[in-house]
Amino acid sequence: MRAIRNIGILAHVDAGKTTLTERVLFVTGTTHRRGEVHDGTTVTDFDPQERDRGITIFAAAVSCTWDDHRINLIDTPGHVDFADEVERALRVLDGAVVAFDGVAGVEPQSESVWRQADRYGVPRIAFVNKLDRAGADLDRAVESIRTRLRTTPLVVQLPIGREDGFRGVVDLVAMRAYVWTDECAETAVPQEAHARRRRLEEAVAELHPGALEEFCAKDELTDDTLRNALRDLTHANKATVVLCGSAYRNRGVEPLLDAVVAYLPSPVDVRPIESVDGQRRRADPEEPFAALAFKVNSTATGRVTSVRVYSGTLHKGDTVLVNGRTERVARILRVQADRHTPVDTATAGDIVAVVGLKNTRTGATLCAPDAPLLLEEPVTQDPVVSVAVEARSAADTERLVQALAHLTEEDPSLKVTTDRETDQLLLAGLGELHLEVAVEKVRQTHRVEVVTGRPRVAYRETVERGVSGFVYRHVKQDGGAGQFAHVVIDTEPADAFEFRSAVTGGRVPQEFVRAVEQGCRDALAEGPLGFPVAGVRVTLTDGSTHVKDSSEMAFRTAGRLGLRDALRQGVMTRLEPVTEVTVTVPEEFAGGVFGDLAARRGRILGSTTRADVAVVTASVPLAEMFGYVTRLRSRTQGRGTFTSRPTGYAPA
Repeated sequence: MRAIRNIGILAHVDAGKTTLTERVLFVTGTTHRRGEVHDGTTVTDFDPQERDRGITIFAAAVSCTWDDHRINLIDTPGHVDFADEVERALRVLDGAVVAFDGVAGVEPQSESVWRQADRYGVPRIAFVNKLDRAGADLDRAVESIRTRLRTTPLVVQLPIGREDGFRGVVDLVAMRAYVWTDECAETAVPQEAHARRRRLEEAVAELHPGALEEFCAKDELTDDTLRNALRDLTHANKATVVLCGSAYRNRGVEPLLDAVVAYLPSPVDVRPIESVDGQRRRADPEEPFAALAFKVNSTATGRVTSVRVYSGTLHKGDTVLVNGRTERVARILRVQADRHTPVDTATAGDIVAVVGLKNTRTGATLCAPDAPLLLEEPVTQDPVVSVAVEARSAADTERLVQALAHLTEEDPSLKVTTDRETDQLLLAGLGELHLEVAVEKVRQTHRVEVVTGRPRVAYRETVERGVSGFVYRHVKQDGGAGQFAHVVIDTEPADAFEFRSAVTGGRVPQEFVRAVEQGCRDALAEGPLGFPVAGVRVTLTDGSTHVKDSSEMAFRTAGRLGLRDALRQGVMTRLEPVTEVTVTVPEEFAGGVFGDLAARRGRILGSTTRADVAVVTASVPLAEMFGYVTRLRSRTQGRGTFTSRPTGYAPA
């Protein structure tokens, strides 16, 4: 298991993730020709929509071998609308390579995926890509990593040549230089590399006690000490090793693979997986079996479930426990994007696909029936945009419902509801593109013609002014056992839902306090303005019980109805989702972009200029961003681009 690396490729959209993945597969001999995004010949972007749009939409797993190590690699999407795909991948990865554009440095979605990796404590190394482009600058990109990601970058490579003249890299750890023409060749180490090596040693000695001790004793670090210190700092997330190259020109890929093996952890190097009740399982084939399902694909031949095995060994034909129900694993597959190779077993540390699980959903725990446990599920973002969908013909309505059920099985960030007023089906997701892709999948994969309405944003409401001492009595007598619950609550503004109990003297028993809290949570589904409630602090200050008629059900009902009425007594404010937009346009079009963003109720956050290109950052309500791409292209003669990322909610 020490010879396994489970890694992901993370980056902002168009930073070169998929091209880098393709070069890794080519260099390792897994493929025999280099796939190109612009030609639609990539291994990981195999879905027709990915090839048509030229972007990664679905996280795809591939496997390759380098230096006697098996590398399980997941190519993740870079577009913000598919951030949940990244979230699910990070949940099962041991390490990551974060790619940055050598010209742009850290971009908005680079920050988002970095924070996602922080949340799961995933060690990562950085790869500054596209150094062959005009305006590319390694030092500037590294400085943006330092300032915007709040990490300590440790540059272990030096580029040979700039922009069009970029042809190789210097390895500052081994002090060897490589250039690429048709193949990789070694060359003389330039003089400036010695000064950069010294700076690297000093930076590492400041962070690593063992390296500091040797540096103070010998005034230098040996290659082995430096390499081991870099590995320790990477595993502890105390610093980030930075490499560079050009994936498109196949320059710097081999040293990157060496760094993956040298610096990123194996399954046995990471801490044991812990269940929600505190059980721990080590990455050991002899431990009881435990795995997490992180992706489900519904295919024409059945369901294929991608799983990460954390402990134990899974054999073809085994029976596993999934959320309290047993299921049989019919086949185990080694995944190569859309191609699969059957295998007989999967052991701790493996990422494989299994066939035969009929009821397993994304985020489910698979474990040995005689050693049950439950692992924490990946975080799923709440949808912010919805669109009405209906079948073009009434005969296809049932098929549409089934197709939407398959979609939500595969992608938990999609939600399907029914509008109570119009009785229409509403498909909700994380953005306009997310919904476009989902609807197109219904058409292409499930062969159902769909008609859609205009997208609508998901509003929320919050407490602007609460109430104190609100009294609610729930009394019900219908001939049998009665219901009695008396509660007194205060409400006030908060960033999220909070519940407190200030009841003294046991006037409301603890089990009834928990029931009141659950009832209050039930009331958050719809507030006085007709939207889910996003933020309120509820304090239970008093109450009373009846000897015979009080029950948990009665107090839960009192909590739900009492909070609902208390919110009506207070003052509520509607909230709308807000997104941070980064627009990149030629400088002569910047004025028009400013005006258009202002017309969309945008608030300008900043503006910079580099090489006759203006980069404008603004906070804009999501409802105003529908159709913005068409507007931007028409205003900038097709030369403007933009990216966006959700930043929360603000008063509408």
